[in-house]
Amino acid sequence: MPSDDTLEHRLEDRVRALGGPFAVAYSGGADSALVLAAAVRVLGPERVLAVTAVSESLADGELSHARRLADELGVTHLAARTYELAKPGYRANGPDRCYFCKSEVLDTIAALAHRQGLEMVATGTNVDDAADPYRPGIRAGRERGIRTPLLDAGLTKADVRRLSRHWSLPTWNKPATPCLASRVRYGIEVTPYRLARVDRAEAAIRALLAEAGLQVTDLRVRDLGDRARVEVDPAFVTRTAALPSLAEALAAAGFVDLPHQVEPFRSGRLNIDS
Repeated sequence: MPSDDTLEHRLEDRVRALGGPFAVAYSGGADSALVLAAAVRVLGPERVLAVTAVSESLADGELSHARRLADELGVTHLAARTYELAKPGYRANGPDRCYFCKSEVLDTIAALAHRQGLEMVATGTNVDDAADPYRPGIRAGRERGIRTPLLDAGLTKADVRRLSRHWSLPTWNKPATPCLASRVRYGIEVTPYRLARVDRAEAAIRALLAEAGLQVTDLRVRDLGDRARVEVDPAFVTRTAALPSLAEALAAAGFVDLPHQVEPFRSGRLNIDS
């Protein structure tokens, strides 16, 4: 296992090899935050731009969290409005949905970066992402010449978290927060309403769990069309299912008159089953 110093040198060398200032497609998650921090260390905050794509698929609160870290790093942070829902391929919600999403996001960020005088855009794609067979969005980045310093440096997700902790980044243990569309079962049209009710439901259930003294790490509300599935850390499944206000919270969020189930969280589950 490489040391923290080795991971640091490998990543900084890859950032240095890019040879110039660049924009980071910055969601505020652990991966893109580490790329942003590495760029600041190597290039200086004035030679890097953080751009967060904002649309109906971004969970509430994520933009403010992203902005806070960018401010702490001294980086200019811009929000770019994207329109994934205008893309028929995205709304159709097939297994290639992420390709249409990433195409819209990366084209928008690249155009904004060019207006700021930056010719390169980098993402937080890591080794594990590239090895995942269910990541069509990576193809969109390759087609556009998007830079991937974490991947090029050979960093896995575990490496990202180790190095982020070594650098005292607050994102080192931040749970993954994929776009809200990833909660909607393939084949069900992605709409603003579906995205919003998933977002409201997750916020409401997280609040219920906190009130009950349960601090979950991972939480997803899956929109399966004819029912909702709540996924939480395995240790909390029974207690989550027993929450007396769970059905009420789901109904208030928009899952009215739909049955629900509570099961253990599995990342990317909708890629494998329904």
